[in-house]
Amino acid sequence: MTDAKPLIAVIGGTGNQGSGLATRWAKAGYSVIIGSRDSSKAEQVATEITTMAPAGNNWGNVRGTDNLSAATECEIAVLAVPYSNQLDTLKPIANALKGKILIDATAPVQPPKVSTVQLPEGGSAVVAAQELVGEKVTVIAAFQNIAAQHLADLDHDIDCDVLVCGNKKADREMAIQLANDAGMTAWHAGPLANAAAAEAMTSVLIFINRAHKIPGSGIRITGTPEEAND
Repeated sequence: MTDAKPLIAVIGGTGNQGSGLATRWAKAGYSVIIGSRDSSKAEQVATEITTMAPAGNNWGNVRGTDNLSAATECEIAVLAVPYSNQLDTLKPIANALKGKILIDATAPVQPPKVSTVQLPEGGSAVVAAQELVGEKVTVIAAFQNIAAQHLADLDHDIDCDVLVCGNKKADREMAIQLANDAGMTAWHAGPLANAAAAEAMTSVLIFINRAHKIPGSGIRITGTPEEAND
């Protein structure tokens, strides 16, 4: 990653997960576009994030617009919408994403059995996204297992790790850098097909939250790496 920070669009940035990620990247100095089907709502959330910055801050610029405009203007897009809206959100912006990285945080959590693993036909929601947008868009899976309340609390360390899946190591590295800059530890977790494991883990964590009264459980990778491997 170069010294110049890429312009990030958070598609679905008005939701809890999207706005949390956007706020953390703004705090880290990234310029962020909040994308939404409702541009006025995106503008409102962008204003709310901007007003959170302390006086004399070096936060990045945050603004809001519609999803298509956000996808067109950005260098990196992050999809943070419910599973039920994932593909419908991607279809109208797929052409605008060509030549770019799309980081997809979708987990196939399906009410009412959100604590039961229900992977889609084909095995992975993020793989389905790659099939929809085509090979000219690089899709990376990340952030499936980070609870929104952790993202929103800027004053505490996020005590869980991020699994990053993608078919090329260099592209995964971009998502890992963004995770690190947002205050998280991220790990290369293999090709995009491996995203199914992170997607399934979301329902497992929801079950653990309920069974053990944990406000946002997560995963942690143990051990000390000696060198980076594919």
